[in-house]
Amino acid sequence: MQISPFWRQQWRPLTLIVTIFLLCFYLPVESLQNFPRLENAFWEALYLVRWYAREHVLLCLIPAFFIAGAIAVFLGQNSVIKYLGSKANPFLAYGVASVSGIILAVCSCTVLPLFAGIYRMGAGLGAATTFLYSGPAINILAITLTTRILGLQLGIARAVGAIVFSIVIGVAMQFIFRQEEQEKADKEMVLPDEETTRPLWQNALFLAVLVGILVFANWASPEATSGVWYAIYEAKWVVTGVLGVALAAILVAWFGLAAGKVILIAGVTAVLAFQFGENPLVPFGFAVLGLSWLTSTNRDETGEWFESSWDNAKQILPLLLVGIFVAGMLLGRPSGEGLIPSEWIVTAVGSNSLFANFFAAIAGAFMYFATLTEIPILQGLLGNGMASGPALALLLAGPALSLPNMLVIRSVIGTKKTMVFVLLVVGMATASGFIYGSLAE
Repeated sequence: MQISPFWRQQWRPLTLIVTIFLLCFYLPVESLQNFPRLENAFWEALYLVRWYAREHVLLCLIPAFFIAGAIAVFLGQNSVIKYLGSKANPFLAYGVASVSGIILAVCSCTVLPLFAGIYRMGAGLGAATTFLYSGPAINILAITLTTRILGLQLGIARAVGAIVFSIVIGVAMQFIFRQEEQEKADKEMVLPDEETTRPLWQNALFLAVLVGILVFANWASPEATSGVWYAIYEAKWVVTGVLGVALAAILVAWFGLAAGKVILIAGVTAVLAFQFGENPLVPFGFAVLGLSWLTSTNRDETGEWFESSWDNAKQILPLLLVGIFVAGMLLGRPSGEGLIPSEWIVTAVGSNSLFANFFAAIAGAFMYFATLTEIPILQGLLGNGMASGPALALLLAGPALSLPNMLVIRSVIGTKKTMVFVLLVVGMATASGFIYGSLAE
């Protein structure tokens, strides 16, 4: 019996629909009512999604979407290929990508729009995945706090391991998929010269201002209430405001936006900042809406900027929220507990065996860590008997990966490359934790 071409193409969605229907049809609701952990996990997932929406979407993701859109529209494909492409100077490409986290204090989800932007613009797979890992992993404030709270040895091991990891993972990805990358590089050789509407330094300064807004708006509070990091934290919104004024001036002077409209939005934002000083999300949110309105109503390159940013948001944000919900169901919030009991995790990582290090790496890879939250979580685990090797394995795998992070990476580079990337991170974290734990004992 011959199957029609239609059903040969549609068997996957049909299978998915039938599977979901059968799960719903036979859902054992009565039995689940007697399973309080499931109910608790559901609420944990909702709390985690709400927390993420309040703390990260407006301040982290939306600026990252605008930066990714700006890279796609204003930086130019030839520029990305020249410095980060498969045939770029490897010392420059991997060097820049590996230390990017020193500037970008972002989590594993916020780095995704930036990664997608440079990869789609022609960055080589190696440099792009080096950036993907290093962005959240080599956060100078996180390294400093790790050293201060968890000890000098663990802090140094984390810093060195993260930088080495990022380069090794990038080189390995480039080598494993070298044939595909060669075909991609061959196509790039015939790209026509791009017409530039402004000097490269102006575009670079524009991107630097956007990155500055992202970094300072999300500057986390350090544990100490004195010193340089705390002084920066105290002044974060002042610096963010100054950068916002600089952005407004750039949009008028270099991008030709109507000065009257820009001044109106900047003025209302300033009034809201004074009115809602205790809740900076209000003026920040209005500024985002104003920027969106200004750019979306134009048909020039600023309109293209908004469209590119919106395309990134449509693809990435739904996957992230779904992934965060599932992660919350499984593991709960940092202060809660999901379907998997925390006692299991503590018991599994109490020694420096290969299994303990692997378990710590794989658990860290699927958990979601906001910037700096991994440190108090790890402090609690160490206090409950976690060995030093698994602690390093979790530090090297956790901040750079998460379940929502994996879902988005798959949509950008495909299933095979995502699986290889995750296996490389987990495998290297396991080996590093085992070696470090053996030497530390």
